[in-house]
Amino acid sequence: MNRVLVTGAAGKLGRYAMKELAEHGYSIVATDNRPYGEGRRYGHFVQADLGQLGEVYGLVAGVDAILHLAAVPNPINYTPERIFSNNIMSTYHVMEAASKLGINKVVAGSSESAFGFCWAKTPFAPDYFPVDEQHPLLPQESYGLSKVVGELIGDMFNRREGMDVLSLRYSMIVAPEEYRHFINRFNETANHHRIMWSYIDIRDAAEASRLALEASDTGSVQLNVTADDVLSSTPTEELLRRHYPQVTDIREQFVGTQALVSNRAARQLLNWEPRYSWKSAVETH
Repeated sequence: MNRVLVTGAAGKLGRYAMKELAEHGYSIVATDNRPYGEGRRYGHFVQADLGQLGEVYGLVAGVDAILHLAAVPNPINYTPERIFSNNIMSTYHVMEAASKLGINKVVAGSSESAFGFCWAKTPFAPDYFPVDEQHPLLPQESYGLSKVVGELIGDMFNRREGMDVLSLRYSMIVAPEEYRHFINRFNETANHHRIMWSYIDIRDAAEASRLALEASDTGSVQLNVTADDVLSSTPTEELLRRHYPQVTDIREQFVGTQALVSNRAARQLLNWEPRYSWKSAVETH
């Protein structure tokens, strides 16, 4: 496998993922629904609409694997029906074209929002901590729902075609230049209550994406891709006491600022570990 289609190439993670792949010797076909001249820096760029299955066939032909990152990235800027339709149909089209053209590996960008906590109209707490991949998925809006259905699409193509589909549930993705924005908010713990102070450095997210492409015989799996620590200097046990006293099913003792969302499965399956933390950004400011 050396030729990879990257969808959503002009997006935040897409740019870092292409750099990661290029640095490891991959040939890249990049696509987005908007012009992106920088995409040619790493390979061949094609502007395309993933909502059109015929265009997707043209993109997929000749590649060995797909990193599918194209999506409306939150439930804020578009109507619910547009978010759902865009995210679901693009995912279905990518996997349908891949299945017909003999491509057996798709890594798809899912989200921690699939759990439902972040954007819930009626806030609710996790059933237990740490939150792992087996926690129920309970979204209350179209973005989180689109991620759940996207994962189910992957399951279906695995059943039907034996396709390996790795759905990566990225936490809030933070680029190095964005840490300054968060530094003064780290101790305002309520700011990140709804996301359980969960985040992932964009460089670690890009590396996990590459390693997922390289993983073999995985079937269809969902993996949390999150940092080892919470986005707060307050010890995790204290965060639980303050903000989640109603959660009594605590399945391990949290040390220091250990993350409340588990990345254990991604570590084991991908032989990956996060290398970056917000703490290093604080130390340089």
